[in-house]
Amino acid sequence: MKRFVDYFLIKWKSSPLRKPLLIRGARQVGKTYSAREFGKTFDSFIELNLELEQDAREIFEKSLDPNVIIQKISALTGKRIIPGQTLLFLDEIQLVPQAVTALRYFYEMMPELHVIAAGSLLDFAIKTVGMPVGRVSSLYMHPLSFIEFLRAIGSGIIIEEILNHELKDEMLEVLHNKFLDLVGQYLAIGGMPQAVACWKNLQDIHLCSEIPNTLISTYRQDFEKYAQKYQIKYLNVLFNNIPHQLGRKFKYNEIEGEYRKRELSPCLDLLLTAHVAHKVMRTSAQGIPLGAGVDLHSFKILLIDVALSQFILGLKTGNWILKPLEEFINKGELVESFVGQEILAYENPTRESQLYYWQNESRGSEAEIDYVIQKEKDIIPVEVKSGKGTAMKSMKIFLENHAQSPYGIRFSTNNYSEHEKIHSYPLYAVAKIIADADIDVKSALLLLSK
Repeated sequence: MKRFVDYFLIKWKSSPLRKPLLIRGARQVGKTYSAREFGKTFDSFIELNLELEQDAREIFEKSLDPNVIIQKISALTGKRIIPGQTLLFLDEIQLVPQAVTALRYFYEMMPELHVIAAGSLLDFAIKTVGMPVGRVSSLYMHPLSFIEFLRAIGSGIIIEEILNHELKDEMLEVLHNKFLDLVGQYLAIGGMPQAVACWKNLQDIHLCSEIPNTLISTYRQDFEKYAQKYQIKYLNVLFNNIPHQLGRKFKYNEIEGEYRKRELSPCLDLLLTAHVAHKVMRTSAQGIPLGAGVDLHSFKILLIDVALSQFILGLKTGNWILKPLEEFINKGELVESFVGQEILAYENPTRESQLYYWQNESRGSEAEIDYVIQKEKDIIPVEVKSGKGTAMKSMKIFLENHAQSPYGIRFSTNNYSEHEKIHSYPLYAVAKIIADADIDVKSALLLLSK
């Protein structure tokens, strides 16, 4: 299964400024698989899983010297580690925080050795021992994007058409409808690798729809690993409630039961650290960076994957395949969530991405923009229309009050078009917007079409 990060791994391998690499992201998004596939490009590959091989933890607890560490790992695995020829992969590294610290010394004392580390709860270890600033690089992984989904199900030839299509030209209607049908498939299956593999191999929506239940159980089991015992009930409440508040400002007081913000807020932070959920921060969008104008008390929340949200909501996903156009109209909050998931997935993975939205609550001129993104020096408002509606009142208010915004973007089931300051793209073209602003992102996506 080819992934977006593959391009960045190849680039890291040959960089003269290479540092030990952390692959970060939620459990089950494909971090270990990608590292193993990348390992095939080396003369030798050594994987050390610190969860399975508990005796190996002592290696890092007794010394941080990379010469001593690789000597012990070689003895343990029976394989010689040769800098420049071997990829050393440390999996589940969060279980030994000293191993995270050791990466600093690999950079300082053995920079020629390729070292990658990953872990499902890695960011909690980083919070414990700190990040070796300037001595370690990161790549962030997400569930499969729509473009990665196309590659996985054997429709990679479509990718180049989407990435190179110009706004001024309508897509042929037969292709437009086909691509929307594929978006419907993605919304039914989601982007978790296990679910995508099931759909690719079996094409059975009933069997594949059972996978979210397993994944959700796995995430819930993880609560015990990073939360205090008394916090687990709050984590479960939040996890169950997030899909019910998709598309609107998250409010703790809308959660049924006698729960207080001071109890729930720290637990929401835990879900964010585990990358199981993502905040969409409200911004004034009056300048760059967008984070400078953030209201820390106003935010939306997305769950990691749109299919998991639907499972928690108890929704049947088969209609995304049978009647996608009807579903686009009836499930606007999920379509908006899909676009947010897409934006996150296509951001340059060498840095942690953040989503933003804008809202004006002034009486008589209420308005809201689903997402706000930065393209070079421009601030671009993004509206998501689940059907073919053309009302763009909020977009017009935003553009009138933001001089740094030369135009706005609308994603919908409509074909490509441009009218005044509104650039309209189909829902399948989110990748195009991000790729046009970052040559590395475009190169990485085009590699998936090969």
